[in-house]
Amino acid sequence: MTALNLQAVEIKAFVPARDFAKSLRFYERIGFEIPWSSDELAYLRHGETSFLLQNFFVAEHANNFQMHLLVRNADDWHRHLQSLDVVTEFGVALGVPEDRPWRMRDFTLIDPSGVLWRIAHNLGAPDSLDTPAQDNP
Repeated sequence: MTALNLQAVEIKAFVPARDFAKSLRFYERIGFEIPWSSDELAYLRHGETSFLLQNFFVAEHANNFQMHLLVRNADDWHRHLQSLDVVTEFGVALGVPEDRPWRMRDFTLIDPSGVLWRIAHNLGAPDSLDTPAQDNP
């Protein structure tokens, strides 16, 4: 029997957008590239990470949707977002960086549609992004 190749290449979330055009502007403003988009869907990328923004909105879904972006330095990301004044420009919410019990430093960002983002870096192993601590939840 031939061995099955079950290697995963990547996983992408479909992130909802209440106002698709505004959300595209928001993500582009904070540093995401938009290599491809249509009226209903857009592929957004930042470095090696990506997601799909969809022109779809149900409040109960968006308000319970979370994304996690693992970065090299969450404090630098926070300073970057503050410098762009996205809170005023897009009406989003920006939390403060904190060390978490799960050995990550993170802050929250709520996008224009109500999607909660946690932007974080690992504590104790800053150069090891691919292998978070074994006892992380």
